[in-house]
Amino acid sequence: MQKEKLRIIRKQKGYTQQQVADYIATDVSNYSRKESGDVRIVQDEWDKLARFLDVPVEDIYEDETAAVVVNYDHPVFNDKSISAGAITNQNNYDNIPGAVIENLQGYITLLKEENERLKEELKNSQAPTRAKK
Repeated sequence: MQKEKLRIIRKQKGYTQQQVADYIATDVSNYSRKESGDVRIVQDEWDKLARFLDVPVEDIYEDETAAVVVNYDHPVFNDKSISAGAITNQNNYDNIPGAVIENLQGYITLLKEENERLKEELKNSQAPTRAKK
């Protein structure tokens, strides 16, 4: 449930989400989720928000019906953590786009070729040194 009263008053007062987030000591993305109702605002935060906006808590407070949002499709969080540490044979790379994999494979090939070229260059630069000894 969106915190419409909070959002309206914040905007009326001319504050950005970043300014409010800084005041309640959180990052702007977390504050944004609080304002949108995805993350619960605890009582201490309601008090801080009211002080910051210079309004009574009642003017901004709305009941909490926040839901826990779990996005298993997000590439950063899709690490199959729901297995809670269990050892699985799941492919943890199934959500990486094919174009990204192809790009990385091409880069690996390029690095291998460069590595071989540098080995050969090093070998050739040391050859005269060995001959002198």
